[in-house]
Amino acid sequence: MRHEQTRKALPSERAKLIGQLEKLGATEDGELKAGLGLDKEFADAGAVTVERTKLLGLADSLYPQVQKIDAAAVSIDEDSYGTCASCGEAIPPARLEARPSSLLCVACKTNR
Repeated sequence: MRHEQTRKALPSERAKLIGQLEKLGATEDGELKAGLGLDKEFADAGAVTVERTKLLGLADSLYPQVQKIDAAAVSIDEDSYGTCASCGEAIPPARLEARPSSLLCVACKTNR
C-alpha cells in the first residue's frame, strides 16, 4: 500500500490534537464541555465570557485539523492521497511530507 507510513502516523497526530482539545475542555468534535468551572475562576460574567470565547476560538482552530487528518486517512484508504482534491493534480511529495494532512496543492490552497 502506498503511503503506508503516513497512514500509520496520522492516528498519533490526531491523538495529539484530541489531547489539546481535551485540555481546553472541549469534546473530540470541538464543542466546549458544560461545567468547565469558569464561574469559580472569574469574579464577573464578562471575564467568564471572554475566557469561554478564547477557549472556543482555540477549539475551533483545532477541530478542522482533526477533520483534515480524518480526510487524509480516508484518501489514503481510497488510494487518492497525494492528488489535489480541487484540481486533480499531484501534490508535491515535499508538501505531503511537511503537511501529511494536505488535500490541496499549494496553488489551490493559495486561491481559497
